[in-house]
Amino acid sequence: MASDDPSRILYIDDDDALRRLVSRALGRHGYSVSCAASGAEGVAMAARGGFDLVAVDHYMPGMDGLETLAAITALPDPPPVVYVTGSDEGRIAVAALKAGAADYVVKTVGEDFFDLLSASFEQVLDRTRLERAKAAAETELRATNARLEAMLSEVNHRVANSLQLVSAMIGLQKGVLDDAHAREALEDTQRRIRAIAQVHRRLYTANDVEQVDLRDYLGALVEELAESWSSDARPRTLTLSAEPIRVKTDRAVSIGVIVTELVTNACKYAYPDGGGEVRITVREAEGQCVLIVEDDGCGMTENQQPKGTGLGAKLIRAMAQSLQTAVEYDPAHRGVRAMLRMAV
Repeated sequence: MASDDPSRILYIDDDDALRRLVSRALGRHGYSVSCAASGAEGVAMAARGGFDLVAVDHYMPGMDGLETLAAITALPDPPPVVYVTGSDEGRIAVAALKAGAADYVVKTVGEDFFDLLSASFEQVLDRTRLERAKAAAETELRATNARLEAMLSEVNHRVANSLQLVSAMIGLQKGVLDDAHAREALEDTQRRIRAIAQVHRRLYTANDVEQVDLRDYLGALVEELAESWSSDARPRTLTLSAEPIRVKTDRAVSIGVIVTELVTNACKYAYPDGGGEVRITVREAEGQCVLIVEDDGCGMTENQQPKGTGLGAKLIRAMAQSLQTAVEYDPAHRGVRAMLRMAV
């Protein structure tokens, strides 16, 4: 395994003759070998760094092999350790592996020992390089994901601000119009824009930039809708009962637009003679998300034509299709109960 940049090995053994033999034999295998005559000396050399691998013999006076192994593995960023034992010392080899050794080699007489030592070093070094490359790749991937999440969060922040600006501009335009129908149409547009902006606001302020908690999102959206209708001559009471169901961003936008349109229709048409309540429910049932918007108002007849421009009904159908579902109406309910089921 000769190389222009040979692996640097530290061999720790109190046998001076064996150290010289190991140094020559491993040198022929392409390694750069340094030797230490005791565990304490070896630990001190390993602590100074510069070694790709350390080999430790078990039997040494003073600090034995297991103690030396423990001291080396306790170093910051320690090199892998190959443990050297006698031929009948399997118990010691197992103890060394449990203590953190990367491999062990049984000491024998003759060239076979050096070949086994070299082969063990090669396997351990290859495995260490793979583990370090994997760790570096995972670190880089985490850093990349963090950068992308930060960028996406910033994008959501800017989109939310831009939509808020557009809504404000529509509000200014609404203020200079004399036509009541035109003002009402612009108010509806503002509510739709707020529904979308609220999704991006949730994404910006949450840790998860890919999913939205429907309970939090619809809570804020219903609060905005309630404020929008509180100044009406016939104020509406909006109540929300929602479970914490998480959905992807695009699905949250569709759900928000549907809720906005259904609530707006109820607030406009359900109680022509006074105030009333509109209830929004979100729950999980049989692996599906169930959304219900209902009122106790005047209801609607079968095949009734949409009031107003009919744009709201078209938006509801389009958003429901994007969720691969459809809005169903309960004919037995006293007022209007709209329900849709969708995959979570």
